[in-house]
Amino acid sequence: MKLKNIKIEERMEHYNVNGLSIALFEEGQIRGTVNYGLLEVNSDRKVNDDSIFSACSISKFLTGIIAIKLLEEGHLDLDENVNERLVTWKVPENEYTKNKKVTLRNLLSHQSGIKDPEGSFLELNSDIGFPSMVELLEGKSHYCKVPIEVQFEPESEFHYSDAGYCILQQLIEDVTKKQFYQVVNEFIFEPLGMKNSQLNTTMSEVDRDNFSCGHNKNGELVDGKHPIYPYPAASGLWTTSLDLAELVLELMNAVKGKSKLGISESLAKEMITPQRGKSWTGLGVFLEGSEKELEITSLGWGVGFQCMMVAHPHLEKGAVIMTNAELGVHQLEGIIGEIYKSLLS
Repeated sequence: MKLKNIKIEERMEHYNVNGLSIALFEEGQIRGTVNYGLLEVNSDRKVNDDSIFSACSISKFLTGIIAIKLLEEGHLDLDENVNERLVTWKVPENEYTKNKKVTLRNLLSHQSGIKDPEGSFLELNSDIGFPSMVELLEGKSHYCKVPIEVQFEPESEFHYSDAGYCILQQLIEDVTKKQFYQVVNEFIFEPLGMKNSQLNTTMSEVDRDNFSCGHNKNGELVDGKHPIYPYPAASGLWTTSLDLAELVLELMNAVKGKSKLGISESLAKEMITPQRGKSWTGLGVFLEGSEKELEITSLGWGVGFQCMMVAHPHLEKGAVIMTNAELGVHQLEGIIGEIYKSLLS
């Protein structure tokens, strides 16, 4: 993928985007990055290869990879009732779980029958602090005031769900007996050399030169500068376009049987296969097209940030696009969409 027929700086000005970082793939290799603008409006901090952005919901792609890795090692089972391995909290049994139980496959593909309560899963309120995952799932926190339960029979409907990924986080912590960020550091970040990526971010830790601040659609700083989400598996990843590109490349290589993490070709292909009749959802990624033309994507949209990962695993090309602006429109309707279209042209 190559940038063609687009004047990036002009488009950034048009959309009030302060900072942008793009990593590009071609022929199964990272071909480099292009960086534009500033990490913080009215500062002299320029975006570079080490600039860290909030990846927001692209965290779910990372969680998909770690789940597949733990599946490969026998810690998890794709189609088993997750309550068999959950210890600290369990999915409540009700009328919708009589015939079908919630599985890892359901959670990863947003088909568990769980729908996020309205007004839930907001950014961290530093006065209230981090809830435990159990408090959150039991509906005993500021971030989710209703207990999480199955509201439709699993696999009957698709509902994009942060709650489902919170359950995944608890499941991963229960089977490994480690905190989620420790598991990701050990199994993903360290083996792939993702040195500028982290999940255990607190307000004090982001006071660094290479962290980007979030901005609104007018290009103004958002409150707190660095909005954080206290549920890492769903939306806690802070990373660079280059580090995120390493993760995408790992999946593309795994599909060819060349995983650095020891993920089998068969499981990597399962990750990018439509799940339970829903053509658009794989395991932790979204799908478009099929066979050689298959496109996989993951989108991040949160307070102050928007980003996108796109890859064509069989054509061995792709891109990671990260911005420090939340434009108030879907990624493909703003600057990310224009860059995406220029890459495909």
